[in-house]
Amino acid sequence: MTAPEFSRPVRIDTLGEAPRALSVEAEEGERTALARRFGLIAIDRLAAELTLNRAGADILMRGTLSADVVQACVATAEPVPATVEAPFEIIFRPQPDLSGPDAEIELDESELDVAFYEGGAVDAGEAVAETLSLSLDPWPRAPGAEEKLKAAGVIGEEEAGPFSALAGLRDKLKK
Repeated sequence: MTAPEFSRPVRIDTLGEAPRALSVEAEEGERTALARRFGLIAIDRLAAELTLNRAGADILMRGTLSADVVQACVATAEPVPATVEAPFEIIFRPQPDLSGPDAEIELDESELDVAFYEGGAVDAGEAVAETLSLSLDPWPRAPGAEEKLKAAGVIGEEEAGPFSALAGLRDKLKK
């Protein structure tokens, strides 16, 4: 496994039950590497304000990430700048023993923001990077993208759906 591009390990033995505040910010080289990993044109800024505290073997991380990114328009590949402000909460749990033949981990809906850790540290930077990835617009569109798609002959969902065929029949009946 390769090392994360934006790593900010926090030793578990430095955390207690009281929240510990932490600020993290990616440097230029880290942002460039993350942009490559996430298929972005650029990440101009990536930072987070967060708190970490222990609850037994679990580590709770709460915070807000703030980023300025540039994505490629899915229709035209033109740059689409975006600002991301995303609150998050992640529970880090010790990596369970998966050595048995039927070993698997089942998480219920309330545990969707659970990450597993090994050793004596959790990586706040990697958690922030993954949160950014999940917070990005999956279908960024540049201004004017719809018109360019229509000019290229791509029809929209409303024109391709079942109701468009009915509308066409309605128009024929009116004639």
